[in-house]
Amino acid sequence: MRNNRGQRRKKKVISKSHQKMVIGITIFIGLLFFSTIFALTTSMSEKMLLRIQVNGVNLSNLTIDEAYQKLNEELQKQLKKNIRLQYEEYETTISLEQLEVGYKIEEAINKAYKIGRSNNILISNIQVISNLLFGNNIEQEIKINEKELEKAIEDIEIKMPNVLKQSSYCVEEEQLIITNGKKGLQLKKDQLKNTLIIAIKNQIKQKEVNTIILPVETKEPEKINIDTIYQEICKQPKDAHYDKENKKLYKEENGIDFAISIEEVKNKLQEEKEEYVIPLKIVKPQIKVSDLANQNFFPKLLAKFTTRYDESVENRANNIRLSSEKINGTILMPNEIFSYNKVVGERTVKAGYKEASVYMGGKVVNGIGGGICQVSSTLYNATLLANLEIIERRNHYFITSYVSSSRDATVSYGSIDFKFKNTRNYPIKIECMSKNGICQVFIYGMEEEIEYEVEIEDQITEVIPYTTKTIKINELTEGENIIIQKGVNGYKSEAYRILKLNGKVISKALLSKDSYNPLQEVIKVGI
Repeated sequence: MRNNRGQRRKKKVISKSHQKMVIGITIFIGLLFFSTIFALTTSMSEKMLLRIQVNGVNLSNLTIDEAYQKLNEELQKQLKKNIRLQYEEYETTISLEQLEVGYKIEEAINKAYKIGRSNNILISNIQVISNLLFGNNIEQEIKINEKELEKAIEDIEIKMPNVLKQSSYCVEEEQLIITNGKKGLQLKKDQLKNTLIIAIKNQIKQKEVNTIILPVETKEPEKINIDTIYQEICKQPKDAHYDKENKKLYKEENGIDFAISIEEVKNKLQEEKEEYVIPLKIVKPQIKVSDLANQNFFPKLLAKFTTRYDESVENRANNIRLSSEKINGTILMPNEIFSYNKVVGERTVKAGYKEASVYMGGKVVNGIGGGICQVSSTLYNATLLANLEIIERRNHYFITSYVSSSRDATVSYGSIDFKFKNTRNYPIKIECMSKNGICQVFIYGMEEEIEYEVEIEDQITEVIPYTTKTIKINELTEGENIIIQKGVNGYKSEAYRILKLNGKVISKALLSKDSYNPLQEVIKVGI
């Protein structure tokens, strides 16, 4: 009896196990059948599988054309969103468009479309089942123009408040003026770069990106190396001369030496000062370019550019006039680089500069030398029209009134310079003059074998509306308000240089893509 009962129990267990196996096989066969049918249907359909994504964008049940349009629209939408960066009160943004961020949309769509469409029906089945159960997000590689990213990071650093300033020097008449560096903030560029790359990729992948806190450290400036400065500036005088055989003009050079011993100079540098003045011994050359009167080296006007300023704002007009006088008459040899800061020198009260409005740390404040950026911007436009190579140029934090967007060049002694190279075969002469509210730059030289007509095209690509801050005060009656700072929109813009020959366009080259921050409007309101 017991054996019979045991046998019956064993048969029941085997029967249940058999039933489960049969059910499992049936389900598997069913899934295999339906997935096969689905795979065959998919292979004949023009639409993507369900639960297919590319970089977080859902492409379920879309045709290739629809998927391309959706991916492109989503990419452009994300590119319009700027990444915000902040350090204490200083805020700025980075434009993803400017960094040429993107990925190969067609390649991504092809990968998405091929899922469930293998030549092997078994592989197609596995892909279909896996896709339905778990979904599939294709992570397409996102490309970033690293040069533009590094340039944007450098731009952030130099526009930050309280930034580190390295020591610098300039020669003015018979004096070497050395400006001591100033302790300040230095951006941790590599750390910020890595953080930004992650943030940019998250932005494109539809993930939320928070404001990035700028990683900075306080640094001391490098010590002044007077031996290096001596080697760089001290030289024997050279006469100007013209090489008839090679048709080359060589500009005169002053001889320079310290008027005191180098030991005395080093003793001076032991003192705690912001500025050191070292007397120089200048030996003038016997022959200057102006003495070669029988040669006309600058017969052709290569380019000119004009901007206007308010002569009634006396301090600003004074600064514009002084910096223009420094530049006027400059001769630049072939392949020689012009540095605005070296030619104009440091803007100090001693040099005659006065306080006027300047942009500093994202604010409009009074500073020594305010207005000189109008001269650098006027010069920038003239060099563009003369088809010279731009070596270094930065746009302002806010839009300027005297030139259109992407046509300005800001400068700040010790941190931001404007540089260009004479890429012509002959010397050029720069004439710069500012009076009666008009700032003008003329560039003269000899005509080349091929002279292009140059046009500069600039355009605004996006407007960034300004915000308004309201300050409630008791001093005003209820409803009364006073605008203490007028708001100005921010912009994104770009500029191109177009070269023409006999009226026909030969090339159109991008000069820059720029971003200008909005200036917040501030209103006092009575309560």
